[in-house]
Amino acid sequence: MNKDPREILATSPMTAMQVVVVAITVGLTALDGFDVLSISFASPGIAREWGIDRAALGVVLSMELLGMAIGSILLGGVADRVGRRKTLLGCLMLMTLGMTMVAGVRGLTALCVWRVITGLGIGGMLASNNAVAAEFSNARRRDLSVSVMAIGYPLGAIIGGSIAAHLLKSGNWRVVFEFGAICTAIFFPIVFWYVPESVGWLCQTQPANALERVNRSLARMGYSPVGALPLPVLKPGRSTLIDIFRPGLALTTVLVTLTYFLHITTFYFIIKWVPKIVVDMGFAPAAAAGVLVWTNVGGATGGAVLGLLTQRLGLKPLTIAMLISSTFMVAAFGHGQADLAQLSLICALAGFCTNGGVVGVYAVLARAFPTELRASGTGFAVGVGRGGAVIAPIIAGFLFQAGFGLQAVAMVMGAGSLVAAVCLALIPAKAMTPHFTALPGATQAL
Repeated sequence: MNKDPREILATSPMTAMQVVVVAITVGLTALDGFDVLSISFASPGIAREWGIDRAALGVVLSMELLGMAIGSILLGGVADRVGRRKTLLGCLMLMTLGMTMVAGVRGLTALCVWRVITGLGIGGMLASNNAVAAEFSNARRRDLSVSVMAIGYPLGAIIGGSIAAHLLKSGNWRVVFEFGAICTAIFFPIVFWYVPESVGWLCQTQPANALERVNRSLARMGYSPVGALPLPVLKPGRSTLIDIFRPGLALTTVLVTLTYFLHITTFYFIIKWVPKIVVDMGFAPAAAAGVLVWTNVGGATGGAVLGLLTQRLGLKPLTIAMLISSTFMVAAFGHGQADLAQLSLICALAGFCTNGGVVGVYAVLARAFPTELRASGTGFAVGVGRGGAVIAPIIAGFLFQAGFGLQAVAMVMGAGSLVAAVCLALIPAKAMTPHFTALPGATQAL
C-alpha cells in the first residue's frame, strides 16, 4: 500500500486510538490549567505568610508565565526537531520537578525560580500538545479536536480548583503544589505507553527508521501499513524558527502572535487576579478559589461551544465574536457585585468569552502553520504571546497600587481582546485554509 499516511489519517474516520490520544491531550492541557492556576489559588496564603504587597504579588504571579514564554519558543522548536512524544515526556519531567520544589520553598526568590522552571515545561507542553491534537485527527474533526484539547485548561482549573478549595481549608497553601506534582507525575507513564509519535511529523522529517515507526504508529491506530513514505518537505533537523517568517507565512505569523499576545493579556488579568480581588472584597480564600472555579466552568463551556460551532460556522468570525465579547464581559466584572453568587455568575460569563477566544486562537494556530513548522509556529506565537500573560498581572498590580479602582483597571485590561479581534480580522483568508486539506485527492470523513 503506497498511499500517503497523512492522507489516510485525514480522510478516514477517527479510530478509538486517535480519540484516546486526543483525550490524553485534554488531560495534559488540564495539567497546564491547574499548574498555572495553582499559584493563583495559593496567592492569598503566600501574601499573608510573607507579608508582600500587591505589586510584589503581581511579579510572583507572573514568574511561571515568563517560563512559559521561554519554554514555548525554545521547546516548540525542539518538538519539530526531535518529535512530539519526546518533548511531551521531557516537559512532564520539568513540570513535576517544579511543582515538587515549590511545595518546599522558604522564600520569594526560590519560589520565583521554581515557578519559572515549571513554566518552561508548561510552555513546551502547550506547543507540542496543540500539534499532537491536530496531527492525530482527521480533516473534518481537526478544529474540534484542537478546541477540545484547549478546553482541558479550564477543566483542570475546575477539577483542581475544587480540590484546591478543599485543601486550602487547612490554611496550608503548599498542599496545592504537592497535589499538582502528584497529578503531573501520573501522566508520564500514560504518555509513554499510549501516545505514539505523530505520523505527520515522521513523514515530514523522516528520521532513522521512519517507515518502520510510521507503520508502528499506524498499526496502533488500527490502519494498514504503507510500503513507502512521501518525499519530506524538510530534511531532519533543518526546520528552524526563521522558517515561520518565510515569504507567504511572515504576515500570518506576526498577526496571529499579536492576536494571542493581546487577548491573553485580558485573559490572564481575570485568571490571576480573581482570587485576590475576591478576598479583598471580604470573602474567605476558599470562597475566592470557588469563584475562580466558576470562571473556569464558564471557560470550559465557552471553549466547548466554540468547538462545536466550528463544525457549522467559520472559525475566524466565531473567534472574533468571542474576542469582542471578552472586552465587554471584563468591563462588566469591573463594576463589582454585591454578593458571591452574582460575582460567580459574572466571572463565569467572563470566562466563557475569554477562554472561548483562547480556544479559537489555538484552532487558528493549528491551521496557520504546516506540519513541519506547527510546533515551532505555535510555540513562537504562544511564547511571545505569553509576554502578555507575564505583564498582565504586573500591570494590573501597579495600577491597583497607584490607586486606580477595579472598574478602571478592568477597562484597561479588557481592551486587549478588542485590539486582538482587529489583528485577527487582518489575517489573510488564504492563511486560514487548513494545511492538512491540501493533500492530493483528500476527502473528508466523519
